[in-house]
Amino acid sequence: MHTQRHPLVSTTLGTSRELVSFRFGDGARGESVYLQASLHADETPAMLAAWTLKRRLVELEAEGRMRGEVVLVPVANPIGLSQHVLGQFLGRFEANSGHNFNRSFPMPSADALIERVGARFSSGDAAHNARVLRGALVEMLGEINAKNEFESLRLALLTLASRADIVLDLHCSLEATMHVYTSPASWPAIEPLARLLGANGVLLATDSGGQSFDEVHALLWNEVRARLGDGTPLGAPNIAATIEHRGQRDVDYETASADAQAIVDYLIARGVIEGEAKDVPPLAQPATPLAGSQQLTAPASGIVVYRAKVGARLKAGDPVFDIVDPVTDAVTTVTTTNDGVFYMRRAIRFVYAGAPMGRVTGETAIRSGVLIGA
Repeated sequence: MHTQRHPLVSTTLGTSRELVSFRFGDGARGESVYLQASLHADETPAMLAAWTLKRRLVELEAEGRMRGEVVLVPVANPIGLSQHVLGQFLGRFEANSGHNFNRSFPMPSADALIERVGARFSSGDAAHNARVLRGALVEMLGEINAKNEFESLRLALLTLASRADIVLDLHCSLEATMHVYTSPASWPAIEPLARLLGANGVLLATDSGGQSFDEVHALLWNEVRARLGDGTPLGAPNIAATIEHRGQRDVDYETASADAQAIVDYLIARGVIEGEAKDVPPLAQPATPLAGSQQLTAPASGIVVYRAKVGARLKAGDPVFDIVDPVTDAVTTVTTTNDGVFYMRRAIRFVYAGAPMGRVTGETAIRSGVLIGA
């Protein structure tokens, strides 16, 4: 295991933070996989799963079973970890700017990247083209001058991931079932992982509109491919996905161990780790478009009483939650218009009118524009 420390720009006098990455194996021998956890710093189940995975990778490397490379960042957001206000952990947004830690990641344009590679493209070697493109991307990111701590964190994470064939961003939701966000292009490669993890929902979108960490890698690769055309071969698109490790309170050794083992089994199947690949279980639920998920909102303020359990398979018209007004005695029931899985919901139990309350998957696209919330 090679440990690397990446100092962040100090924003204020007397403070300094660093990002720490762990490298296992050798990318020159096989596929390179990048994993990071808890970019939203308060999403602790992802961090515990990553720590458990790190311990397992140490053992596998000692056994001589690494056939590719794994770069792991178990604590992807040291800035967010420090943000506590009156005892409340605020890990989703950067306190100085208000920016979401997992939105609007800046990537060089496809045209600029292609221009940087120039004559180094091969007309017949897709693997060579992938290598020079990734090398050029890392060069371009290295030329960006981060002005503050927040920008330097994003730049360090992008640089680490830009060398990889597979990018996995480990998160969790508020209260949720295990689910996965990925692109249609990445889905064939990610499907075995979703099966191994027991994902109860898979949401597909080429561009959700939020420029989230996993998506900017896949989007850039797709744009480069489109501009190069068939005359310049390029290997499989960057495989990228966000894994949502259930809800924020789902923190226990058994669950983290099972998730880490599922990732190891996936890496074995990919040939990154030597071993006998396991038969993957059936997919719990078919993949659906992210644009098909119904966003449920509170029609009034009041006490929330959930009537559907998280992870439940619902039919259109099924009650999902009630809003109780303890002053007027009014009880307002919210139902789903989708057949699908109630895959995530808010953790609070008193809401304001118009508050987003949860989502139900759906097979038919019903939304457009920006598909993910702040």
